[in-house]
Amino acid sequence: MLLTLCICGAAALAFSTTELKMETAKPKNPILWADVPDVSIVRVGKAYYMASTTMHMSPGLPIMKSTDLVNWKLVSYAYETLGDNDALTLQNGKNAYGKGSWAPSLRYHKGTFYATTFSSTTGKTYIFTTKNPEKEPWKEVSFSPSFHDHSLFFDDDGRVYLVYGAGDIRLVELNEDLSGVKPGGTNKVIIRNATAVAGGQPGLPAEGSQLFKVRGKYYICNITWPRGGIRMELVHRADTIDGPYEGRVMFNDQGIAQGGIVDTPDGRWFSYLFRDTEAVGRIPWLVPMTWEDGWPVVGIDGKAPATLDLPGAKLGVSGIVASDEFSRRRGQRALPLAWQWNHNPDRDTWSLSARPGFLRLITGRVDSSVVEARNTLTQRTFGPVSSATTRLDAQGLKDGDVAGLVALMGRYGYVGVKRSGDEFSVVVVSAESGSPVEVESVRVGSSWVYLKIECDFRDGRDEATFFYSLDGKTWNAVGKPVKLRYDLTHFMGCRFGLFNYATKSAGGHADFDFYRVSTELSARP
Repeated sequence: MLLTLCICGAAALAFSTTELKMETAKPKNPILWADVPDVSIVRVGKAYYMASTTMHMSPGLPIMKSTDLVNWKLVSYAYETLGDNDALTLQNGKNAYGKGSWAPSLRYHKGTFYATTFSSTTGKTYIFTTKNPEKEPWKEVSFSPSFHDHSLFFDDDGRVYLVYGAGDIRLVELNEDLSGVKPGGTNKVIIRNATAVAGGQPGLPAEGSQLFKVRGKYYICNITWPRGGIRMELVHRADTIDGPYEGRVMFNDQGIAQGGIVDTPDGRWFSYLFRDTEAVGRIPWLVPMTWEDGWPVVGIDGKAPATLDLPGAKLGVSGIVASDEFSRRRGQRALPLAWQWNHNPDRDTWSLSARPGFLRLITGRVDSSVVEARNTLTQRTFGPVSSATTRLDAQGLKDGDVAGLVALMGRYGYVGVKRSGDEFSVVVVSAESGSPVEVESVRVGSSWVYLKIECDFRDGRDEATFFYSLDGKTWNAVGKPVKLRYDLTHFMGCRFGLFNYATKSAGGHADFDFYRVSTELSARP
């Protein structure tokens, strides 16, 4: 069925109508077929909150809410920008692709939410707090060093820790106010070579720590990836927080790993994990679990089920992506929460008021490619298929400017409008080979052009196909499909993005009339 989503208000995702096909039967794995990696979940009463990684995107450290572990909706971000160095602001030839902030930890303690992360780009550990993630801003505390893949933990005796590391898992005690490492506090290795319990040849050392206390015992969940094997989840347990710990493989199915455990109000337990799913990214799975002899036993006969015994899926990806007509009413957010900028935005070179009802992107400098451009506005793609459409007025472009719609990742592809003197051409550029190549250029007699990208993630196709139209009805395929490949260049699933960059002189602008997403591939020549 087609669900018409129209949500208004300060925390709304969609400011106008978007049409997305949603499931109404029993929910299926993955619970979100989109790039939502490194999840950390906490239950507060009957509600669940989830944090995830978005690396070099701003705002960052997204917070989602659910009442059933299936239907998730973005409610806030822990930070607007992580810092302002050259890498995070895409300046002086530097970038934060694949970096930024990683692997958050989400906790709730004595009425306060804590979202933590770390960054090799800034060399810091960050702790963000709020009483209400839906209505109040997050406050920041940061300190050095950057504790890799850490998990924040409040123990029953009032002491506060981070468990972190790779291979050797360490425990470090924090000051009571979380301002930094406690002088003279606990700081030690608590699990030596945590990878060993996986057997086989070492590959990816155990990392991605998440620490829990259940029925008086401490449990640390980790991911590892032995050579010649697949990603798997480990668990170690102890009677005291600093050990000694004993461990075993917690789950080993389809490479679904890295995450933790959560209970429901009625006493059921689930493990939340993610799976690498090629170009669409790392997508979250929910796997039922039980307890046997004090150990978490994950899966049904050791396997992740295709369907879940939980309330039906109603939101699907519509809780984390959104169409946008770029029209705003008083009191609404400038941008729906679904939007994130590629790196920190330049606040002086984008506007929703310069031309009401349009997103204006202005070039502030000269760049040589779309991955260098500032103020590229992005949203997640999603599976099994997804498309994005926009209408662009290119009249404000300067000679040499290119603006349009990109399937953004390390080996990207885009369809855009390029201005050469007084002429406009639809161009397709592919970086499938690793370097951008103009695949096709079609001269058009109008500055008004509709652009569309369709992404097909079924059965590993991972293709982006490009279209343009002059009337929004008759679509023309242009260029050739780009094979999308997930790699560590961006370390992120493919994103749709609206962009504008100058190749000769700054100051031109592109006006986008709308952005619309769909779960269907409808445009065919």
